[in-house]
Amino acid sequence: MKTALKRTIGMSLACVVTIGSFAAVWAAESPSATTRPADESRALSLPEPKPLVPGAQVVTLWPKGSPALRALKGYDQPEQFNTSKGNPNRVQSVVNIHNPSIEVHLAPPDKANGMAVIVAAGGGNNTCNVGTEGTDIAEWLNGLGVHAFIERYRLRPYDSTTDALADTQQSFRVVRAHAKEWGVDPKRVGIMGFSAGGEQAAWVTLKFDDGNPQASDPVERESCRPDFSVLVYAGWQRMDLSKVPKDAPPTFLTSAGIDDAFHARQTVQFYDALFEAKIPVELHIYGHGGHAGGIGPRKGIPFGTWHLRFIEWAKDLGLMARIDAAPRPIPGQ
Repeated sequence: MKTALKRTIGMSLACVVTIGSFAAVWAAESPSATTRPADESRALSLPEPKPLVPGAQVVTLWPKGSPALRALKGYDQPEQFNTSKGNPNRVQSVVNIHNPSIEVHLAPPDKANGMAVIVAAGGGNNTCNVGTEGTDIAEWLNGLGVHAFIERYRLRPYDSTTDALADTQQSFRVVRAHAKEWGVDPKRVGIMGFSAGGEQAAWVTLKFDDGNPQASDPVERESCRPDFSVLVYAGWQRMDLSKVPKDAPPTFLTSAGIDDAFHARQTVQFYDALFEAKIPVELHIYGHGGHAGGIGPRKGIPFGTWHLRFIEWAKDLGLMARIDAAPRPIPGQ
């Protein structure tokens, strides 16, 4: 990891559960993936991820030799950037992610309010759509005074319920460990996940811990609990919603309806589970709008305004108030 902090991996994986493979609309996990023996994996040399935006800071999530890192097919090859049609300078998606990371996009100092969002793009766990659901989102959040951290979590043949979830949990620890350096309020760090990235947001809403206070590594002492979660047209195959933590974070949920019925149905189910557990949760299901699209205007239909509803929700919770304005306590803290 690109930091002076020495890392040991403590309980990052302690809260992970193995649930199974991803949604029916996506293919099953590859059974042919090969993993190196543990002793050899400790010496893995993984290519360093390059920035999506020229000059941006990229921070890898795991130190070299971490048992969290595995040598699956393609591990010794760099990430592959796929650019947008007609714009070769814009990275739209990334594949072959073996060395997971976050890319740092800090809000301008004259706007920054301390709020931070880990941005988890979708792509069916086969690709990571870091353009429409990554850099576009970071630019929008920065304009609101919100720091953004674009996560590149591991994709198939890695498991979204173990490997990728561990990456997402570690993203929270890393951001909080750097809170002072990056001007982040460690009590206002949340996640915004789209589609398969919404699965990550859902898992970390349910599976988190307070960190290991005995760890020698300062990163491992940090909590991976989100202070708030945002799920945008999220989807998964299996998820046990019968046990919602009493201190699960406030959550904002949105999806199109009939023309994205799979994701709308799971969004409603997640809402019901949090509502029954008495967790502050807000739900917006729109009449139509289809799947994906990020914060695009969608030709003026109501679903093209979901991000404005998010802003209202965040302000209502006091998340977007300036630190010197003494925002009211966030539920669950």
